[in-house]
Amino acid sequence: MFQLETERLMISEFTPEMAQAVHENSLDEDNRRFLPDEVFETVEEAAETIRFLRAQYGSAEGPLVYPVLLKNGTPIGHVQAVPIGGGAWEAGYHIGKRHVKKGYATEAMKAFLPAIMKHLGIHQITGICVQDNLASRRVMEKCGFELEYEGNGMEHGTEQRICRYAFHLNE
Repeated sequence: MFQLETERLMISEFTPEMAQAVHENSLDEDNRRFLPDEVFETVEEAAETIRFLRAQYGSAEGPLVYPVLLKNGTPIGHVQAVPIGGGAWEAGYHIGKRHVKKGYATEAMKAFLPAIMKHLGIHQITGICVQDNLASRRVMEKCGFELEYEGNGMEHGTEQRICRYAFHLNE
């Protein structure tokens, strides 16, 4: 069982009961703009995705996606590691609109990165975002990612201006 705890947050595994919160957290305008493939228009869509993600736990194939919860158990978003080919992985995160600008994404990622990288046996993980997603760029920089590329690239099926970062695990 994957379980992490920070000062204000818990990162664990999805349960079927989280479908309503996953649905609600996915509907904000930033998620629609920057992560359109992570928008769940219905609770049923969220529940189906949770079933799929739960089936990935225990594997090293991914995607490996874990809910971020407040200490009171309220789901506020997720963190993830997704295979991108050639043994490489991409880290990602989303915090629902009602919970942004409180440092939760940074706090969650700082705990998640070393744990998931050790689990996967990797020493580097990539972070990619659309160039004008300034909030995501700030989170990556606060977590120690280093900018490797800024320019045109494919993101969510379309060519866009992107930033690609790398995080290195120092043992």
